[in-house]
Amino acid sequence: MDKLSIMGVRIDNMSMNETMDVIKDKIKNKEQYIIYTPNTEIVMMCNKDEEFMELINKSDINVPDGIGLIYASKIKKHPLKEKVAGYDLSVNMLKLANENNLKLFVVGGKPGIADEAMENVHREYPNINIAGSQHGYFKGTHLGKNGDDEELIVLDKINKAEPDILFVGFGAKKQEQWIEYNRDKINAKIIIGNGGTLDGLAGKVKRAPDIFIKLGLEWLYRLIKEPKRIKRQILLPIFMIKVVFRGKDIIKEIKEG
Repeated sequence: MDKLSIMGVRIDNMSMNETMDVIKDKIKNKEQYIIYTPNTEIVMMCNKDEEFMELINKSDINVPDGIGLIYASKIKKHPLKEKVAGYDLSVNMLKLANENNLKLFVVGGKPGIADEAMENVHREYPNINIAGSQHGYFKGTHLGKNGDDEELIVLDKINKAEPDILFVGFGAKKQEQWIEYNRDKINAKIIIGNGGTLDGLAGKVKRAPDIFIKLGLEWLYRLIKEPKRIKRQILLPIFMIKVVFRGKDIIKEIKEG
């Protein structure tokens, strides 16, 4: 598997189909597999937060969830195959679960969001075994409460369900902290930190029209809909400026062994 280091963050150079093939294999072999979905914003966050970078790089796979990463890799002559959006990957996992009657557990979001998301999922994918849902407002590692009783109760619920797929949506860094701290305590196969996916599945956040996605302008659509995102979106041009004007080592291949 080809890997790149983009400003120190490991990005696995895999297409959506290749990623799904690995997921199928891990579920079949009953292996735990951790997936993170870094985008340009997360790469920039990691460059100011060594702890976050260390967490991100402990995953089993980091898919390139951001058109900025794709452009940057091409500029530096180490092209990534394609953008693998966390939301799209999550939906493909739902389709896989529906085809194979797999168990799904989701945790994250405000109270009620995870439940709403699963109601919608059940309507669209009736063959999924929805093993449980849990909001993210419990005391746990993601809130600096490592090993709190509330966290232990959530872990017990997950482990009793034995999900094939576990969605964890606490937002950047919090979800990676929670997964990394608890990974050896979780009885689940595929564990993905997928941010606002539950909000999308619950119908609270609408995805950009296909034309915006195809043109790599999903970020612009979201900015138009949510102007307050400007503080986050400004990181994209800053990232691209760094890519253009810094040396070639800003993006480099990671050699195995």
